Amino acid sequence: MEKMLKKEGGGMQGEMIVQQSQQSAMKFLQNVRTKVESLFIDKGLLLFIVGFLLGRAVILSDLSPFALPFFGAVFCLRKERAGIVMLALLAGALTNILLNSGFMLIGMVLFLFTAKLLNRRNLLTIKWLPFTVFAISIAARVILTYLSQGTLQNTNWILAGVEAGLSFVLTMIFIQSMPLLTLKKIKHSLKNEEIISFIILLASVMTGTIGWFLYGFSVENILSRYLVLIFSYVGGAAIGSAVGVVTGIILSLANIASLYQMSMLAFSGLLGGLLKEGRKVGVASGLLIGTLLIGLYGGGAETIYVTLIESILAIGFFLLTPKSAFAKLARYIPGTREYSQEQQQYLRRVRDVTANRVEQFSSLFQALSNSFSNNNFHHQDESAEREVDIFLSHITEKTCQTCFKKENCWAQNFDTTYEHMKGIMTELEDGTEIHNRILKKEFDKHCVKSKKVIELISQEMSHFQANRKLKKQVKESRKIVAEQLLGVSQVMGNFAKEIQKERDNLQHQEDQVMDAIKGIGLEVSGIDIYSLEEGSVDIEMALPYCQGRGEGEKIIAPMLSDILNETITVKKEVCAEHPDGVCRLYFTSAKDFIVETGMANAAKGGAWVSGDSHSTIELGSGKYAIAISDGMGNGERAHLESNETIQLLQKILQSGIDETVAIKSVNSVLSLRNTDEIFSTLDLAMIDLQDANAKFLKIGSTPSFIKRGEKVHMVEAGNLPMGIIQEFDVDVVSEQLKAGDLLIMMSDGVFDGVKNVENPEFWMKRKIRELQTVEPQAVADLIMEEVIRTDEGLIKDDMTVVVAKIKRNIPKWSTIPIYSAPSFKRKKAL
Repeated sequence: MEKMLKKEGGGMQGEMIVQQSQQSAMKFLQNVRTKVESLFIDKGLLLFIVGFLLGRAVILSDLSPFALPFFGAVFCLRKERAGIVMLALLAGALTNILLNSGFMLIGMVLFLFTAKLLNRRNLLTIKWLPFTVFAISIAARVILTYLSQGTLQNTNWILAGVEAGLSFVLTMIFIQSMPLLTLKKIKHSLKNEEIISFIILLASVMTGTIGWFLYGFSVENILSRYLVLIFSYVGGAAIGSAVGVVTGIILSLANIASLYQMSMLAFSGLLGGLLKEGRKVGVASGLLIGTLLIGLYGGGAETIYVTLIESILAIGFFLLTPKSAFAKLARYIPGTREYSQEQQQYLRRVRDVTANRVEQFSSLFQALSNSFSNNNFHHQDESAEREVDIFLSHITEKTCQTCFKKENCWAQNFDTTYEHMKGIMTELEDGTEIHNRILKKEFDKHCVKSKKVIELISQEMSHFQANRKLKKQVKESRKIVAEQLLGVSQVMGNFAKEIQKERDNLQHQEDQVMDAIKGIGLEVSGIDIYSLEEGSVDIEMALPYCQGRGEGEKIIAPMLSDILNETITVKKEVCAEHPDGVCRLYFTSAKDFIVETGMANAAKGGAWVSGDSHSTIELGSGKYAIAISDGMGNGERAHLESNETIQLLQKILQSGIDETVAIKSVNSVLSLRNTDEIFSTLDLAMIDLQDANAKFLKIGSTPSFIKRGEKVHMVEAGNLPMGIIQEFDVDVVSEQLKAGDLLIMMSDGVFDGVKNVENPEFWMKRKIRELQTVEPQAVADLIMEEVIRTDEGLIKDDMTVVVAKIKRNIPKWSTIPIYSAPSFKRKKAL
């Protein structure tokens, strides 16, 4: 046993030693990486190397358009490194052509002098830097030519203009490329223009290696092919061929003998990018094929050996390059997988930050709601008692202070005096007379100034009641604000949860679905899958001009239904307006149930304007709302009241607030707004389209009826009309509906319109049971007609009937089976 324990202990100790060694190695590599970055970026070694090679770079035998643009860009963007770059440029020129060192020295001195003058007027900016370099380049070349030859010819002026023009363009290119040489981390993805500018900079730097040989092999050829290999591997055929063309053009300008290199580099970059799926071996094969083909064409069999060895050396450097370097470069090039991952990480960070801020606001609104709400009933009772005490003390101050029995009443018989005055105060709250004769008789015996006290209480009672009403309104206003803040807090909390739902990377599934659809001969321009969660599928598809044939509804949706194993429907279809356009289809999960509605209404006396309003709202949360509001009275004023109730409720429900909170909010707004006796009722039914569960919220409204076959069930709840009282509890009634059920909702003008019937509930049930049709519109018309006919053709009140039929959602088109349909895992709905 001891041996086993020792063995286990030794194994654990060995694992700890290995982990410590790995951590030490990682820490060492991190330190080395940090020191190298500091040496090249912070100390300016990279800029020195680039400046040295650009100082050597020459095109058309003796033109050097690279030095001044690079010096100007460094001077404007990294002024503290201008001295190092100046020395590097002069050192590079001295190793190649001495005359160019004089041109650079004159040009940089003129630039420093001009910069000093322009800085006084704040004119040396990025915008004006290319023009400044253009003028100084011409001046420096003219001065150098005159000093060396003693005369100026037309050819000299032309060459000076060409060199200055190139310097003008290169200045703008180097300005865009400079951050890539001076920043440790680039915080944004590279645009195509920035990529090309960086390639031009690298090609310009490689021009400085012309004349360098490694065991007889050209360094510039090896580096240029290595550069093409890197960008073909990272960016694909488009980037690889572009890098080959740009690099080849610049190298051929420096050395006319290298003109064929442009064709080879471009072709190799194209082939390497196309063979990118073969990883490094595929890209290297592209370079070898391009070298063999273009090499034989350019120099024949005599030079193919040297060219092939140069390509093999470039491939060797390429294979030795670590994957981390490619991954780091790929993060900044659009279209790469690393770039997509970087963008997703950035969007994830933005999403998390946004969700946290929304949650903070939700918590803030929750705290504000708690501060406004007043649920401490004990505190409310104490406040009411204190108001009574203050009122009675005010009465006592005017009556009892000068009374000779003050000591007897308030010192010896405090409780009796207090209870008598409080009782009288209670009696006078509703009128000016005391109905409790016993209380009045006892108070007359107890108080010598009873008549004066009663009169004063009666006079002051109106002020007391007004003050109490004002405080009550303030309290109710606070409650309204608390409810609204609570609703906003809930909506923002739900919104934060939606934000935090990360969109999965469904690229593989998109390719599978596209292949399956193209497999039957349909052309698809593109597919974007945003969600494959059961019950919440969200797919967008682009098709060529469809001529309105309905391919999405008839073919694609049934195919998707078979692939995803659930019914998919076309949520929206945007057809192209011309043959060259693109049609866009939006697919979503079909709900298990649908609601078909019918409506009938009539105004009192056959008038044009009815005091009833109704609405059917399909909410984005998979719910269907049916609402009827009856404004008090008739005519335009009642219509405005009921319509405003419906519109306000609709907007609140569509914002995502719970229906109970929504109704309380509407009631609170109406109760505060109403200055006269104008109220409205509300009958709301919320139907869940996934399970057909219905919630009924009835505010002063008449019962509703559910017909299922030959059975009729009545749904009712007791709540006062909206706007009468500020504080009330909404009575919610839940009913489970089934396919084929009829939901019949009506206003009081229909339910109470039958005056000659003793039991309207039984009569309405019987009439609904006897209906021979199940079409919602026909049912609504028949009920309305029956009520009017029973009342001798008179319409004595506004009438509204809304009938909803619950139906199973059966698609119009059958599922189209695909025998090669892809299969993939999907998230289940919560």
